[in-house]
Amino acid sequence: MSDTWARYRRTDQEVDEILRSVKTIAVVGASANPNKFSYDVIRVLLERGYDVAAVNPAATLEHIAGAPVYASLSGIPHPIDMVEVFRPSAELPSVAVQAIEMGARVLWGQLDVYDERAGDTAVAAGLQVVMDRCPKIEFQRWERE
Repeated sequence: MSDTWARYRRTDQEVDEILRSVKTIAVVGASANPNKFSYDVIRVLLERGYDVAAVNPAATLEHIAGAPVYASLSGIPHPIDMVEVFRPSAELPSVAVQAIEMGARVLWGQLDVYDERAGDTAVAAGLQVVMDRCPKIEFQRWERE
C-alpha cells in the first residue's frame, strides 16, 4: 500500500455517515458458501435493514443469505446506493466504472481491497470511496461505543 492510498482512508465518523446514508447495497463477489465472509456480511446487512443485491456470475442460486442474486451489477433492476466489493484489488477499477455507470454514490472495497486508480476514477465521477474496511466490523464498533 503506498502513501498515496492514504487519501482513501476514512475516519470512523466518515464511515458512519456513509453507512447511515445508504439504503441499497450491491455486494460484488458474494459467495453462496455460508462459511465465507461475504455471506455473513450480506446476512448482517439484511438484519440491519439494508436492501441488498448479491452479485455473483457463477451462482446458481436465486438468493444468497436471503439477498437476491444477480449475475452482474448491470443486471440489478433498481438503483443502488453503494457497491461493496469482495473481489481482488486488481478487479476494483472495472467495478468502479460499473458503479459509476449504474449511478451508485459509494464504492466500498472490503478488507484488503484497495486500488488507487479505482478510487481516483470513482472520486472524479463524484462517488465517495471507502477502501480496506468492513461494514460488519463497523457495526460491531457501533455496538461497543
